[in-house]
Amino acid sequence: MQQQDNPAVAAIIRDVMAEYGAVGCGYSSSDSEVDTMYEAYPPPDSAFFVIEWQGKIQGCGGVAPLSGGDKGVCELRKMYFLPSLRGLGMGSKLLKQILAEARSIGYNLCYLETVEAMKEARRLYERFGFTATEGPMGNTGHSSCNRFMTLDLTA
Repeated sequence: MQQQDNPAVAAIIRDVMAEYGAVGCGYSSSDSEVDTMYEAYPPPDSAFFVIEWQGKIQGCGGVAPLSGGDKGVCELRKMYFLPSLRGLGMGSKLLKQILAEARSIGYNLCYLETVEAMKEARRLYERFGFTATEGPMGNTGHSSCNRFMTLDLTA
């Protein structure tokens, strides 16, 4: 991701969350970082990626330390795709890259939050080995999310 990608990424996050009815307080689309994603994911413990397809940024996702979480735990954050990018295998490619980056940074557990309506995303996560957890971890501020998953990055 480049700094000039901030507006496109913010639009993707807000558009996809609205598509799934996940708007308002307690959802990631309300996070203060949405308009400045480039600045919010500085190395060496964070990374954020975009997918450019047909000359336009159409997808994004990243990894960062889990706020309020234990050392060694990261969070998969803001992985969203416009409808035009879905079904092309890009989710698998991006998730593979994000998880490889998380391992190279040294994380041993990856946590994510999502919502019931994002069934396709959950299926992708399950294919990669994420499993459901009983409740939230850390202090993400996403009180409206209702599905939580983790992946052991050491396996």
